[in-house]
Amino acid sequence: MSGTAQSDRPDNPGKDGPGYEGNRPSMTERGGGDPSGRGRTTIADGVVEKIAGLAARDVLGVHAMGSGLSRTFGAVRDRVPGGTKSVTRGVKAEVGEVQTALDLEIVVEYGVSITDVARTVRQNVVSSVERMTGLEVVEVNIAVSDVKLPDEAEDEPESRLQ
Repeated sequence: MSGTAQSDRPDNPGKDGPGYEGNRPSMTERGGGDPSGRGRTTIADGVVEKIAGLAARDVLGVHAMGSGLSRTFGAVRDRVPGGTKSVTRGVKAEVGEVQTALDLEIVVEYGVSITDVARTVRQNVVSSVERMTGLEVVEVNIAVSDVKLPDEAEDEPESRLQ
């Protein structure tokens, strides 16, 4: 016989020893590890579109987002009382479980290098979306739909109210 009782062993304190909690796991064992693995997080397309839209607008040389028609409708919508400015205008996102792909339509200021602006927009969008969502951005397609000339009027319709 060994002469060592079960409660004398430090790795198994026994029924009467310190740390005994019956059949329940101790506090260090409860839950089974890393809390980040205890559920699923889903991110809506619109969330990624907002992040990408704001990141693209932050780039010097980007005048507006979207095509002429969507900007015209957006300007009308912005003037309606209670209407909000759409930060997702000109942005389309496809979001999967771990990756996302984006299509952006931009209007650039006259005189800037379109390739430089597109490169900077792409870098800013990838950085912002990946940092905020944890998703891998697999592609950012940019379509330059117009150039804003210095003497060109804004695309906003004239208000009938004075």
